[in-house]
Amino acid sequence: MSSINSMATKRGIIERLAAGPVIGDGGFVFELEKRGYVKAGPWTPEASVEHPEAIRQLHREFLRAGADVMQAFTFYASEDKLVNRGNQAGVKIGVEAINREACKIAKEVAAEGDALVLGGISQCPTYLSGMEKESVQAEYRKQIKVFVDENLDFLLCEYFEHIEEMEWAIEECKKTKLPVAASMCIGPDGDMHGVTAAECAIRMARAGADIVGINCHFDPFVSLECVRKMKAGLDAAGLHPFLFIQPLAFHTPDAGKQGFIDLPEFPFALEPRICTRFEMHKFAREAYELGVRYIGGCCGFQAYHIRAVAEELSEERGKLPSGSEKHIPWAGGLKMHTKPWVRARASREYWETLKPAGGRPFCPSMSKPDNWGVTKGDDILRQQTGETKKEEIEGLQKHKDVKG
Repeated sequence: MSSINSMATKRGIIERLAAGPVIGDGGFVFELEKRGYVKAGPWTPEASVEHPEAIRQLHREFLRAGADVMQAFTFYASEDKLVNRGNQAGVKIGVEAINREACKIAKEVAAEGDALVLGGISQCPTYLSGMEKESVQAEYRKQIKVFVDENLDFLLCEYFEHIEEMEWAIEECKKTKLPVAASMCIGPDGDMHGVTAAECAIRMARAGADIVGINCHFDPFVSLECVRKMKAGLDAAGLHPFLFIQPLAFHTPDAGKQGFIDLPEFPFALEPRICTRFEMHKFAREAYELGVRYIGGCCGFQAYHIRAVAEELSEERGKLPSGSEKHIPWAGGLKMHTKPWVRARASREYWETLKPAGGRPFCPSMSKPDNWGVTKGDDILRQQTGETKKEEIEGLQKHKDVKG
C-alpha cells in the first residue's frame, strides 16, 4: 500500500479511543537526562537537534513496548522557556528548529508501526510572570504552527498547574482543526490556585478539550484518585470527554500538593521509589476499569513499564506488543531458570503479593516534603537576583530583535 493510502486509512485518536484503550509513551526528559542528553533544571529539549539519534532510539523503545502514540519531544520548547535563565543552547538553536526536528523524528518512528504523533505544549514562564493572555497565547502559537505544518495527528496541552493557563492553551489549540487533549500536573487537591480537581476537569472540557486528565507530579495510584474526582465532576456536569492519565513511575504517597518536586529526593535520588512492572499491571487495570482510555506514563516511566500496561490490556487491545517477544507475562520465563527457588517465583500470585525491600537499612520509608510553599512564578528568583519584570521582558525582546 502506498504511503498516501496508508495515511488516508490511519485511524485518528478519537476513533481509536472509541474502539478501546490507547497506550501512550513514557517519560523523556528524566530518561534522557540520565542518558546524558538533557540538562536537569531547565529540562528543555534541544537534544532533538543536538542528538536526534538519542530521541529516535527512545521513541523506538516505547513503540516496541506497545505505545500507540509517539509524543514529539517538545516539552518546555516555548521560546520564553528556551531563552530563560541563560539557556544558551535554546537561544542558539531556536524554538522553531527544535520543535520541527522533534516532529520529524516522532513521525519517522511512528511510521515504523501503526502509531499516531502528537505535538505538546506546556506551561510557560510568560504566564508565571504575570503577563496578559495574548502574550501567553503568542508563545503557544509558535509551537502550534509547527505542529500543524508538520501534519501531526493531534495536540496535547500538558503539565499545567493553573486551570486559567490551561484554558488559554486549549483555546489556542482549538483554533486548529486537530483533536485536543488536556492534562494538568495536579493531584487530588486541585490546582495551585485552589480550584478543585473536579472543577479543573469541567473547565477543560468546556474549553473544548476532547480528552481530559492529568500527567506527572504524582504516582499512578494518587493520580487515579485525582481522576476519580475529575470523572465524578464531569459526570455530574453532563460532560463526557475521553479520560487521560500519564502519571509518574515513582511512588509519592508522602508528597504535598505540588507533588514530587517538593520531595527531598527530587530529582536525582528518586530511584528507590520506582514502581515495579507488576504495579504497572495493577495501575493499568484500575485505570481501565475507571473508564480511562488514554493510559501512558510520564517521568520515570521506562519502556518495560509501558510494556506492562500494554500486556495488562492486551485482551482489550487484541494484541501483545512486539516487546513481549522476549518476555512471558507474569514471570513465565522464570520456569526455565536453573535455580529451583527462582523457578518457584514464576507466578502472578508471587509478584502481586511481594513487598519489595529497599535494601537501605537506615533509610525511612517516607520523606518529609520541603514545603517551601506553592510556586507563584519567578518572584522568588527575581528577589534573589535583583532581576525585574521589565528587564526580563527587555531581554526577551532583545533576543527577538537579534533573530530579526
